[in-house]
This record gives sequence, structure tokens and C-alpha cells, in this order.
Amino acid sequence: MAITSANQLELLQTAEAVAREKMIDPGLVIEAMEDSLARAAKSRYGAEMDIRVTIDRKTGNARFTRVRTVVEDDAVENYQAQLTVEQARPYLPDPKVGDEIVDEVPPVELGRIAAQSAKQVILQRVREAERDQQYEEFRDRVGTIINGIVKREEYGNIIVDVGRGEAILRRNEKIGRESYRPNDRIRAYVKDVRREARGPQIFLSRTDPQFMAELFKMEVPEIYDGVIEIKAVARDPGSRAKIAVISYDSSIDPVGACVGMRGSRVQAVVGELQGEKIDIIPWSEDQATFLVNALQPAEVAKVVVDPDATRIEVVVPEEQLSLAIGRRGQNVRLASQLTGLDIDILTEEEESKRRQAEFNSRTQLFMEALDLDEFFAQLLVAEGFTNLEEVAYVDLDELLSIDGVDEGTAEELQARARDHLEAANRRALDAARALGAEDSLIAFEGLTPQMVEALAKDGVKTLDDFATCADWELAGGWTTQGGQRVKDDGLLEPFGINLEQAQDMVMTARVMLGWVDPDELHPAPAETGGADSQEAGV
Repeated sequence: MAITSANQLELLQTAEAVAREKMIDPGLVIEAMEDSLARAAKSRYGAEMDIRVTIDRKTGNARFTRVRTVVEDDAVENYQAQLTVEQARPYLPDPKVGDEIVDEVPPVELGRIAAQSAKQVILQRVREAERDQQYEEFRDRVGTIINGIVKREEYGNIIVDVGRGEAILRRNEKIGRESYRPNDRIRAYVKDVRREARGPQIFLSRTDPQFMAELFKMEVPEIYDGVIEIKAVARDPGSRAKIAVISYDSSIDPVGACVGMRGSRVQAVVGELQGEKIDIIPWSEDQATFLVNALQPAEVAKVVVDPDATRIEVVVPEEQLSLAIGRRGQNVRLASQLTGLDIDILTEEEESKRRQAEFNSRTQLFMEALDLDEFFAQLLVAEGFTNLEEVAYVDLDELLSIDGVDEGTAEELQARARDHLEAANRRALDAARALGAEDSLIAFEGLTPQMVEALAKDGVKTLDDFATCADWELAGGWTTQGGQRVKDDGLLEPFGINLEQAQDMVMTARVMLGWVDPDELHPAPAETGGADSQEAGV
């Protein structure tokens, strides 16, 4: 096969036909043809030559050229494709390193083997272009719902025909025990698209919370238009779900709009989700109000919000306890996911007993540490003092505001509290040093003597030891073992150190030791540890 004028236009026609069939740019097919013809020419003229082929996009004329590059005298490695400045003078008036000498060479005759090789090159390049286009197309559809047809099932995973490619719905992404047969129509959420050697891998999901959010967007025009926004979604796939919505138009009820006339809109979503019960909840900026709404249908008596605590307490009447917790803890678990809060549910009786126990323990602490009688200790607790640090370092006016406390009494209280704390610190430091704690750790800013003692008891005795700790080892976390979440206590968790604080302390130690360059320090995600997926949290 020779590249002659008789078949020049045939090249363009072939490129157009292939591009139309594969729905790719014809220019990509022509580039593949140029590459294949260049390889065929190298087999004729020599593999070491730099042969290039250019096909005219209008006439189909193929031009074969040999290219030689000017390099330094001592850099010549390939005499067929490179030459020195001196050797280039006959061809160029003023040659410089990097210049190219281009000579046209006769077109090649493609034998059977060369033609087959050229065909393989073209097919390979076309396949690559097709895969790239598929990847770009489906990458833009991540986070949306896609319709497809079931092709087959492999080990519980469903292979779905989505038009220009295949997607996979893994068995753990299916709702409950739903099953599909070949040629069944299926609707799913595009969760991820990955570029791989065999082509783009499209992963679908029907259990992802955003699948339900996208279904509501399709059923509720107000959500699509942005008048109503979905703020949070929590799902127990196939069983129950909660969705929090807010309206930016005071005349539109967000819950009513999502429910629809006689429940038509929400029922359309429920039908797609295999009968999953959906609680539609009004979202609120007020944390306590939102939590009360999230625990519906249970009635909440009181919400105790402590800005410094990692959990939030909800008090419910005795008869509402089982409803608030839900079957197998489902209701409180979904409410926790929806609000992003760790929730403790107590009955009114339990909360009263707990508060009484706290009152008694704090009273006992003040009686023993400050050498007070029971009445005066109870008076401090009733005024909101919870520990010795508050008494020792609070502004004197706060103590003077207590009935019966004069300036002399207030100063004596603070002196006793400070003496007790200093004595406790000395005992903790002596114990830490006895355990082998070094001054580098004791002097580290942010660690109290009691913290140093706790670290030393666990074998963390130097700043180097501390810098090798993971944040979850200090602040605590959860480990999944045998499908069960097991609590791991952090070394500094009893002292109120949370995950973010632990991470900052560890990174500061690493900077002090020179392990990390502070100029290159960027916020990093929380470390995870252990062979069993460690879940950050306290």
C-alpha cells in the first residue's frame, strides 16, 4: 500500500468515519494515523532516524520528513537524528544548539506487516482517546443521578450499562437485599469516577445520603431552583432517613414543599428507596432547636449545651425514652449524623440523679481541698464553681458577689485553692520524674504536671517520645474490631484534650525537634492509627 494521490482523500474519509463511530475528535484519529505512518517509515529508513509524518487536513496529502537536531559537540548520541553545530553549517547559515534541519523523504510502501502494525497503532490511539473522553464525560457527572440498564451480576456486584460505558454498583452500595435481573432499568448516584488503564471506572451508589438529596432535587422544583436548600441528610439505607431543609422564602414552608400534595413528592422518593421512611425536618441555626427537631417524633424536655464538651445532653420524659432512642438506637444515631453532634439521652430522673451526684462530689472536693464546712462548699457549687482552678484564678469580684463573702474571705479562699493546686503540681512532678520523665517533656508548653505524669506512666518520657505519638493516642478515638466500634481511651483525654488540640501539640513538638520545617507546615487531616481503621473522635 503506497500513500499516493489516489488514496489521500481516503485517509480523511476513514478518519471521519472512525471519529463519527467512536464520537471523538477527527483530529485525534489523524494524529494516530500520522504516528502509525511514522513508525512504518522508521522500519523502512531505520529506527534511529527521527521520521515525522504530517497529513494535510484538507487534501489528505501525507508528507514524510526526516528531522535532525543541532546539539553540543559532546552531546551527540544518535548520529542519524543529531549533529553538531559544525556539521550543520552546510544546511543552515548560522546554526545554534536546538535548531532543527528538516529534509523531505520519499513516502513509504506499506507491506502487509507494516500495514497491520499501523492499524494496531491507530486502534490503540483511538481506544485511548475514547477512554479519555468517557472519563471526562462521567467525571463531570459525579454527584448526579444516572439511569442505566442492568447487564449482569458478578459476585453480588451489579454491572450497569450507562450508555457510552459500564458502571459498577457494588453490593455494599445496594439498598437492603434488593436484587436485579439483566435488562432491568436502574437509577443510581454517581459516587466516583477513576481513570484506570482499562478505561474509566464508574462507581455507583444507592445508599449514599446524597442519592436521596438528589432525588428530592428532582421531585421538588423549589430545591432545584434554590428556594429551598437541603442542609443535611442522614440515612439508614432501606429503613429510615432524616433530611434537614431550610426555605429562603418566608412564604414557602420547606417541609410542606418536600412532602407535596397528599405526600406525592416524598412518596415518589420513598418508592425509589424501597420504602425507606423519611423524616423531613426544618433546619435551624440554633443548635438546641435543630437537635430537638432532629429527634422527632420524640418530645424533648431539655437540651444541655456545654460549649467546652464534646457531647450534648438531651433530657426526655421517661415515657419518651424508647421513642427518642429508636429501634436499635436508630433514631438517636440518625439525629447524631444529621446534626454532627454526639448525643447523650437521659430521662428526667437520670438527669436529676446525675446532677445531684455532681453537686455532692464538687461539694466534697471544696470541703476537703479548701477546709470548708458543708454549707459554704455547697454555696460555692450553687454559684457555678466546678473546680479549684476556677476558685483560684477567677476575678475577685465574682467571689465578692456571693452573699456573705467579704474581701478577706475571698482572698483566703483563693490562697487556699492556689496552695492546694501548687502542692498537687509538685506531687505530680515528683511522681513524673520518679518515672523517668525528662525536663524536655516537663517544660513543653501546654502540658500540666498531671499530664506529664500520665504520659510518663505510659512510657512517654521525653519530647521525642511525645512527638512520635498520634493525635488519637492522646485524645482518644474509636477502633473497629470484628464489626464493632471499640472505644480507645486517650492518654490526655481525662484532661479535656480534644483531637485538634492533640494534633497541634504533636506538630509543635515535631517542629521544636526539627523533624518538620515550620515554613512547609500545612494543616493536615487527623492521623489514623492501628491496623483496624481508627476513627477519630473522643
